[in-house]
Amino acid sequence: MQFIFVIHHGSFPLPGTPGAASISAEERKAVYADWAAVSSLDNVAGGPPLGLPKDATTVRVENGATVRTPGPFVGTNVGGFMTVEAEDLDAAVAIAARIPQARLGGAIEVRIPSKYW
Repeated sequence: MQFIFVIHHGSFPLPGTPGAASISAEERKAVYADWAAVSSLDNVAGGPPLGLPKDATTVRVENGATVRTPGPFVGTNVGGFMTVEAEDLDAAVAIAARIPQARLGGAIEVRIPSKYW
């Protein structure tokens, strides 16, 4: 069964931001090692890097007109996504719990893909 993980970055400092300097080298290595472990699973396929929120452009259509604003959509910072093959929801949740953002102030949404059109 296929699942989509939507990774909400949370409060852990983003790379290249002033807060990133507050993370110790040991903690940074541990986070990167956790990511490497999840990414190396045969049943996980990562999406492309999304880049930093500060570099985003948000697009909306208001009254039929396209409105473009610099920056991310206000609400949550989505840090990325991945697809996962797992036997069932419990197995998918076990993998999601290994993603560092699940314990570092963020969250992982586990979704079942579906066509709406």
